[in-house]
Amino acid sequence: MKIDKILFDSLTEQAKETPRLRMNYDMRTSSEDRSQRMLNALLPGTPLPIHRHRETTETIVVLRGRMEEIYYEVSEEKIARETERILLSADGPVQGLSIPVGQWHGVNILEPTVILECKDGKYEPLSDEDIVNTQK
Repeated sequence: MKIDKILFDSLTEQAKETPRLRMNYDMRTSSEDRSQRMLNALLPGTPLPIHRHRETTETIVVLRGRMEEIYYEVSEEKIARETERILLSADGPVQGLSIPVGQWHGVNILEPTVILECKDGKYEPLSDEDIVNTQK
């Protein structure tokens, strides 16, 4: 499998057709593969709540485009306060991050972007306690 402009263009076009303005491409080798590895095409305006992963780090590398990864502190009342904003771009000084276990985060997509996203272990949907739906 080639990870190239043709694949990026295809994923970006598919993302334009979805209500969530994103499209992923599963890169696992089989259903028994317990990792999470995917390409994810993200368009400006894609809805993604502030969230955390309590059991895994999340590694992202920008392969095309520009985005901001935003870190938050979240109170017990689920009020989020931004603590850091990191510009990631394919051709910039920072192309990727390893987001620590439990770190509250969200994204701001600045232009059509394709990332490589990896997490430990099998896919587990986020629970309500791992999502903040409003920013304050």
